[in-house]
Amino acid sequence: METMSLQEVWDRVVGTQPDPPRWLVAATGIAAILAVLYRPVWRPLRTVVTIAHEGGHALAALLTGRRLTGIRLHSDTSGVTVSVGKPTGFGMVLTAFAGYVTPSFLGAGGAALLVNGHITMTLWVTLLWLALMLLMIRNLYGAFALIVVGGVVFAVSWLAKPDVQAGFAYLLVWFLLAAGIRPVIELQQLRRRRQAQWSDADQLATLTRIPGAVWVGLFALLSATAFGTAAGWLLA
Repeated sequence: METMSLQEVWDRVVGTQPDPPRWLVAATGIAAILAVLYRPVWRPLRTVVTIAHEGGHALAALLTGRRLTGIRLHSDTSGVTVSVGKPTGFGMVLTAFAGYVTPSFLGAGGAALLVNGHITMTLWVTLLWLALMLLMIRNLYGAFALIVVGGVVFAVSWLAKPDVQAGFAYLLVWFLLAAGIRPVIELQQLRRRRQAQWSDADQLATLTRIPGAVWVGLFALLSATAFGTAAGWLLA
């Protein structure tokens, strides 16, 4: 079996690849949107969104000086990130805010990489995100979910042909962009039925005295803006 030096691996990751055909970009976009809209497919794939969501909480906590103590992912696609620090103030607000917008922001970041030819890098940045989360995971299902998703991404990035890599990377980015919007809609539906009293939006309302509906609207605005902006890049 042929081996690769670290330099060759690095060159492979940071190098650029040819742009895929326009039809592939459009087809993966349509497939991702359908996956988000079709409930039987959305249900299992929602774990991917939860990974991004909880990772966003964790990153915001670390960036604002809070001490991250653990992340849990559950089989019902919910999750929780626990950090220790001042219970009020900017750090807590940013930590609570980050979850719902992170999938869309990650999708936009991935789109920026893809339009510059960094298909393999997009997949390896995803692997890095998953690996760092795995260090902080505190339950068996969460570890299992991260390993399975990471294993799929690694297999595609290392073993698949360039056209398969491109299709998978574009599908992943489109999915994050589209999937960032649906949980915000679901959140407001739960809030309307008074079934989400401890949601991120309601925590933010308690922290800032700004109504939870305003925070939900901001989540929706940012997610929709990220989708529209990144879609323009990908389809240009």
